[in-house]
Amino acid sequence: MDISLAAWSTNGSGSPGKATEGPVLEQFSSAQNVTLALLMALLMLATIVGNALVMLAFAVDSSLRTQNNYFLLNLAISDFLVGAFCIPLYVPYELTKKWTFGRSICKLWLVIDYLLCTASAFNIVLISYDRFLSVTRAVAYRAHQGDTRQALFKMVMVWVSAFLLYGPAIITWEYIFGRRVLKDNDCQADFNQNWYFLITASTIEFFTPFISSQSFVEEIEMSPQTKLSVKCCQEDHGDAPCLHAPKWDAEEENAKDSANKVAKSLAIIVGIFGLCWAPYTLLMIIRAACHDTCIPDPLYKVSFWLLWINSAINPILYPLCHYSFRRAFVKLLCPKKLKIQPRNSFQKCWK
Repeated sequence: MDISLAAWSTNGSGSPGKATEGPVLEQFSSAQNVTLALLMALLMLATIVGNALVMLAFAVDSSLRTQNNYFLLNLAISDFLVGAFCIPLYVPYELTKKWTFGRSICKLWLVIDYLLCTASAFNIVLISYDRFLSVTRAVAYRAHQGDTRQALFKMVMVWVSAFLLYGPAIITWEYIFGRRVLKDNDCQADFNQNWYFLITASTIEFFTPFISSQSFVEEIEMSPQTKLSVKCCQEDHGDAPCLHAPKWDAEEENAKDSANKVAKSLAIIVGIFGLCWAPYTLLMIIRAACHDTCIPDPLYKVSFWLLWINSAINPILYPLCHYSFRRAFVKLLCPKKLKIQPRNSFQKCWK
């Protein structure tokens, strides 16, 4: 006990409090790195497995191959590549604080990382718009439901638009401005300190998609299909309060249930998207404006990881929000359960 205290209080030169500071800090750093590595590995595994399951379900279950589900597949592909490519290369960079793969691989990683994250955001808009059309223009939407060529064109345009937002800037920034901003052992985009570029790109990448998607959700919620009960009640009773549930015909009830399901599922997906993306986008803009002096680095990194966490959460939302994916997942993971499970039991969450 006395020896330990002495060792802690003095070192060889008599300086207090520094005898074991190096080993203690080194041990703490090692434990921290192990914890971070485990968390990153779990996130990577969850992202890869979850989104691979979505793609596998789409491949084996023909009932999923509808136009709206193609857009969910497109989102799953971008999220899968985040776990398969972006996170594995970032893990050693985060643990060692040095980029060891060279400048060319750094640029490739940056281009793909920005491409995949932006494609995820644009896919959310595409999914929201498609759901909006399925409710507000149901007849015309059903007429084009089997047009996979149009769906594939929209999917390709998502990837092209996502690349054009950041890709050219990442590749050519140092040549246009004639200098490199970052060191050789660092791997960040050169425009990270350019506030004007970041506010413009963030408006296109996050603010516009989120506001657009949210407006589509609100339009669906305000659509006549979701208000049939109120409308019928008012038609039957005028201004008098409704004392009993309105009488529905089968077609009206199915339209209302379908619209409510679409609004609910879309609100969940868009809400999670906003929660995961808003902190990073706001902190990135503030950080660039004050030149890295006003945002703590750990807080910024947590917000950065939220973007990738969103890619792991999305596959969980599909079966929760969509009966077709829920049934396909059960078919893949528990085929025996599907044979004995009645259809209505899968739909209880919507009742």
